[in-house]
Amino acid sequence: MKANKNWNEIKTNDSWALFKIMSEFVEGYEKMSAIGPCISIFGSARTPEDHPTYKLTVAISEAIARSGYGIISGGGPGIMEAANRGAQNAGGTSVGLNINLPFEQQSNPYIDQDKLIDFQYFFVRKVMFVKYAQGFVVMPGGVGTLDEFFEAFTLLQTSKVAKYPIILVGTSYWNGLIDWIKSTLLAEKNISPEDLDFFVVVDTVEEVMDNLNQFYIKENFKPNF
Repeated sequence: MKANKNWNEIKTNDSWALFKIMSEFVEGYEKMSAIGPCISIFGSARTPEDHPTYKLTVAISEAIARSGYGIISGGGPGIMEAANRGAQNAGGTSVGLNINLPFEQQSNPYIDQDKLIDFQYFFVRKVMFVKYAQGFVVMPGGVGTLDEFFEAFTLLQTSKVAKYPIILVGTSYWNGLIDWIKSTLLAEKNISPEDLDFFVVVDTVEEVMDNLNQFYIKENFKPNF
C-alpha cells in the first residue's frame, strides 16, 4: 500500500509540473516573439573575464549587434556574460535565458532587464534558443555547449527547422571534434557528407560576420519552427 501511495504522489506531482512547464513556454514565446532577429551565442560559463576567448566573444557580440541583430545568451557568467556585454556595449538588444541551478548560475548584469527570462527546465530553455535565433555562434565550452551545438546540428540534419548558420569559433579548440566527426561518424556512414555543410569553423570576428552576412543575403528572418 505504501508503494502505491508514493506512486500516486509522484503522478500528482508530474501533473502539476505540466502547468509550470506550460507557463515557461508561454512566457518565453510571448517575450521572445516581440524581440526581433537574434543570434544565439553559446560557450562556457567558466571562462574568466581576462581570458582571450572572453574578449573575443565581446568583440564578436559587438559586431553582431552593430549589424542589427539582437544577442541571445544563456544569461549566466563566462562566455554568456561576454555575449551580453558586447551587445550592451554596442547598444544592441541583450537577451538572457537564465537557468535556475542549485550551485552555479546567476544572471549577469549585461542583460536588458525586460529581456531576462528564468527557466527551471533545460528543454524549455533550449526551445527558446533555437526557435527565436537566426543563427548560432558557438564559442569554446563544455558539456552544455556541446549539447547546444549538437541540438542545433540535429535539427538541421533532420529538417525539423529552417536552415540557419552554425559558426564554431576557434579552430584549435574544435578541430579535434571535427576530425572525429569526419574520421568516425562519416567513415562509419552514420552521417552523410553533406551534413558537414551545416556548420563552419572560424577564428575571427570578420569571419563570423562574413558567414552571417552571406547567409542572410538570400534568406529571410523568421522563427525556425
